Amino acid sequence: MAIKFRGVDFLEFDSLLTDDERLVRDTTRKFIEDNLIPIIEECNRAGRFPQELVKPMADLGLYGASLKGYGCAGMSNVEYGLVMQELERGDSGVRSFVSVHSSLAMYPIYAFGSDEQKQTWLPVMQKGEKIGCFGLTEPDFGSNPGGMRTRARKSGNEYILNGEKMWITSGSIAAVAIIWAKVEDENNKIRGFLVETDRPGFRAEDIHGKWSLRASVTSSLSLQDVHIPESNLLPKSGGLKSPLMCLSQARYGIGWGAIGAAMACYDCALQYSLFRKQFRDQPIASHQLVQEKLTWMISEITKAQLLALQVGRLKDKDKAAPQHISMSKRNNVWMALECARMARDILGANGIADEYPIFRHMANLESVKTYEGTHDIHTLIIGQSVTGIDAL
Repeated sequence: MAIKFRGVDFLEFDSLLTDDERLVRDTTRKFIEDNLIPIIEECNRAGRFPQELVKPMADLGLYGASLKGYGCAGMSNVEYGLVMQELERGDSGVRSFVSVHSSLAMYPIYAFGSDEQKQTWLPVMQKGEKIGCFGLTEPDFGSNPGGMRTRARKSGNEYILNGEKMWITSGSIAAVAIIWAKVEDENNKIRGFLVETDRPGFRAEDIHGKWSLRASVTSSLSLQDVHIPESNLLPKSGGLKSPLMCLSQARYGIGWGAIGAAMACYDCALQYSLFRKQFRDQPIASHQLVQEKLTWMISEITKAQLLALQVGRLKDKDKAAPQHISMSKRNNVWMALECARMARDILGANGIADEYPIFRHMANLESVKTYEGTHDIHTLIIGQSVTGIDAL
């Protein structure tokens, strides 16, 4: 049964968007339908990142889309969120690639870099000619990034970096890594560094055997006496706050992206339930339990749309706080994963076949629920905000 996405808008959500916002959403939606949907299941089976889409996505202005200047599109945060929604409706791994390249590689250069660093890197990264990755998570430190063991030591007019990073999106295809390390000469203050991946002592190895995000490149990074010039230090970075600011950018995009995955699962399940007949030659959509599931899904998707939009509007006014972004990421990813599970249930045995996108989304969302701050970590961020007590 061929199922083509029809859009999901129960509460006239589109009426809350500007013409430009709808245009950005619709343009990205068409790109995904024409270019990613036809190949994504093959990519997922093969564990292959669709690298052939890197340049077309650059031509569409999707890299660093919310940044100003340097060839970037200068989109609003709501427009950028709608882009993330449509990318993840295609696949979480592809959205992760764009999100990491934009929010975790280009953004720290934009926010913390020197004018020379910005001019050197941002234009070529916006064009997709150079790919970036973000090295914060370590084998023993995920939810506690402040415990990192990666060190940078000043030696003359250069720094020498040693350490290990883990679960790094695009690590082996990146030309530059944003590496966060404790600087021994600055009382172990956390700073960001631009590390070209062809430097001696830098090694990236892909992580295989993943049952999730199979269409995404995930790597481990090793830095053994990697020498970089002093000019590769991001001069405005300082303390754990800097990488956490980057993570806020990425978490914001995830809050939107998860809606896209949920929409894909809901629309597939709805169309299937109207087509599939069972008992007295009636479509299963006529059954009360199926309707209950579809009602839950569309209700939660609608609430998630409104939550993401309000956070985006606040962000465009520089009023979005970390706890706002945490609520969007936490709620919307949980909602999307539940939608995927319900949709799988509605499709029965067909729900595990990759003729339909549901099981792929469900497996991907298991990772999305964990990365960029686990569900429980975001719970505690919100809890601290409402109580004033840090439970971490």
